[in-house]
Amino acid sequence: MHNRTLGNLGLTTSAIGYGSMGISMAYGSSTDTGRDAIVAAFEAGVTHFDTAELYGWGENEKALGSAVAPFRNDITIATKFGFTPDFGFDSRPDHIRAVVENSLRHLGTDHIDVLYQHRFDPTVPIEDVAGTVKELIDAGRVRYFGLSEAGEETIRRAHAVQRVSVLQTEYSLFERDVEVLFPVLADLGIGLVPYSPLGRGFLTGTAKPASEYEPDDMRRTDPRWQPGPFEQNVAATNALTDLARSIGVTVGQLALAWLLAQGDHIVPIPGSRNAARVRENAAAAEVVLDQPTLDRIDDILPHGGWGARYTPENMPSWK
Repeated sequence: MHNRTLGNLGLTTSAIGYGSMGISMAYGSSTDTGRDAIVAAFEAGVTHFDTAELYGWGENEKALGSAVAPFRNDITIATKFGFTPDFGFDSRPDHIRAVVENSLRHLGTDHIDVLYQHRFDPTVPIEDVAGTVKELIDAGRVRYFGLSEAGEETIRRAHAVQRVSVLQTEYSLFERDVEVLFPVLADLGIGLVPYSPLGRGFLTGTAKPASEYEPDDMRRTDPRWQPGPFEQNVAATNALTDLARSIGVTVGQLALAWLLAQGDHIVPIPGSRNAARVRENAAAAEVVLDQPTLDRIDDILPHGGWGARYTPENMPSWK
């Protein structure tokens, strides 16, 4: 797999990464530790692995750290701070430092490659957040600074204190809002790591109606799975599937290749517990879409999918 550079400070990773959230939360119950999928990702050339304190409150970091231990020095590990167990926010400097120490222990490593603020905390100036991360970078505990679901004002204010290497937010054929931030990312030299690049699985062609998912699966309440938007999104996915077949790839590979075609600063992080699916996703890094194919994709989904990406109470607010 070829590599890409995120930001201007030297962060280089595989063109496609691996997001581990689904091992621990949001997609139904499982006893799978994700080890087979994580190892399969590395064997397929993936070197960018993403986790967070929030994902199981240390359990996801432990699972990832254990799985990557044999090849830790060959990969990038990204994790995040900023949530509380009741889904409030806490980016106070002392809390950031405590979370980092916990994450280092859970991951079994002496440094975090990318440290994200998971969500904007309106009670803590972003300059204080960036300054604390700068201290951790200067101390060798962290290598690069990232923001998740941040807007232009926050990005610019943080960058003035500690240069931001990467922004993480949702971006896929179904979700295009982050494109309004492309000018500021280009201006400051910041990479983009799209999460949910396959529309939370919708863009694999395996979506079911919301009522057929387990109670603890986020797709049960996701607006895109509700009656009305669901049928429209299925129709679009079916059209994309036909297009993908015509060029000899899967619909998931088509969706990931489309993301890669939007700029060399983009590294999507699809996640799966299934090793075969992980290998399929990684292979999308070698898919190059010609202009007629890109034009046809835009015909099918010119503005993204149908339905909001979160319920109103959970919608991230960019600042």
